Amino acid sequence: MSAETVPSDLTGQLLIAMPGMGDPRFHGSVVFLCAHSPTGAMGLIVNKEIEELSFADMLEQLEIPADTPPGLPVCFGGPVETGRGFVLHSADYAPRTRDGEEDGTLRVDSRFSMTATMDVLRDLADGTGPRHALMALGYAGWGPGQLESEIRQNGWLTCEASPTLVFGARMEGKWEAALASLGIDPLMLSSEAGHA
Repeated sequence: MSAETVPSDLTGQLLIAMPGMGDPRFHGSVVFLCAHSPTGAMGLIVNKEIEELSFADMLEQLEIPADTPPGLPVCFGGPVETGRGFVLHSADYAPRTRDGEEDGTLRVDSRFSMTATMDVLRDLADGTGPRHALMALGYAGWGPGQLESEIRQNGWLTCEASPTLVFGARMEGKWEAALASLGIDPLMLSSEAGHA
């Protein structure tokens, strides 16, 4: 794969970790890219649920009242700033500050947004938040040219990020579903790098 074949902007796409991925933290990962530019990339792993932490537990720890907290998954978002929370959600929502201005939301595209403020957690807790969402602790980050290099070295495949795949698929089936969206059978992949 030549440098010209790696798109310069993969924002809003999914990265699918290949079996030969050198970093074990990303083994079997599907990463939603929130931002990608010549200065680097930032994304959230959307298929590695933190089993021992529920969204209700998180709300309780943050002292956010919730009569019936939504059953949102809490994911390991990536190895950077693992104590920081991010909510990836449908673009039907943007939190408002007290003066009515939108605040703290990165609008990725017409289908996805990401918010990293307490407002979205409060709104999710009281039922006024986004229609679809998942919580992530930590994120994945790449410096200038790093992600492109990993893609050229067959560390990642890229595919379209559909809301159904990101929010609707079972956690344990997202990697396979992402590959299937490209017409790839996971059983046909080997951990050996190679170019098609």
